[in-house]
Amino acid sequence: MPRIAVGVEYDGSGFSGWQTQRDLPTIQDHLEAALSRVANSPVQVVGAGRTDAGVHARGQVAHFDVEVERGLRGWVLGANTYLPAGIALRWAQQMPAHFHARYSALSRAYRYCILNRGTRPGLASRRVAFVYRPLEITRMQEAAAHLVGEHDFSAFRASECQAKSPVRTLHQLRVERAGEFIVLEVRANAFLHHMVRNIAGLLISIGQGDHPPSWALQVLASRNRRANAATAPADGLYFWAAQYPTVFGLPDDSDMMPSPAGCPGDLLDR
Repeated sequence: MPRIAVGVEYDGSGFSGWQTQRDLPTIQDHLEAALSRVANSPVQVVGAGRTDAGVHARGQVAHFDVEVERGLRGWVLGANTYLPAGIALRWAQQMPAHFHARYSALSRAYRYCILNRGTRPGLASRRVAFVYRPLEITRMQEAAAHLVGEHDFSAFRASECQAKSPVRTLHQLRVERAGEFIVLEVRANAFLHHMVRNIAGLLISIGQGDHPPSWALQVLASRNRRANAATAPADGLYFWAAQYPTVFGLPDDSDMMPSPAGCPGDLLDR
């Protein structure tokens, strides 16, 4: 039975997250419905990560098994014909049976995009987080450095998080400014529920001058979600990429770009 991997991008603002939920519109439901029409039989997909309501994706990866033969271009064009405007397949590739979109991933990367100016967004509405108070980038960068590495991220997980362990390895946390935009680039082996949005909330609070950069260490050591800042909005969060062993030969168009400075323009102008 062929196993197909696909790259998916979506504007999550009109959906109730990735995972199927009863009586709610989700990315998974729309993707399965579209692929089922192409396959002319039921299709179930498995994603690399479960994004929440309002969260977007540029490099989500999913896989599915089918008994029918279709060309890879046929899977992409066929599914895109039936998908709503906010969801699109970028590529499709046949994979070995042991490939798994979730469990084969070595790491996942997110970007969090903040519009930092005195007036709310128009064109970028629901595509960025809006912060009107000035953010000091050097304070945010200093705080971010404290979070890199393997830690117990209990203070950064949602109360409903179902992960067995709060320990995660944060490989990278970059903070850069590009004009009115500030972009967080976060890569880890895996993430807890709301982990990136809680990191963003902490860095925003520090950038606004509410706390010193060293506060990041205090929050981390507390292992207490209540000791942290408010969760940042879903609007600015993007599932940017999933990294897999090179042996799988997946397309590199979902790789993270060299600099996050291009994030807002790349996302809003395409």
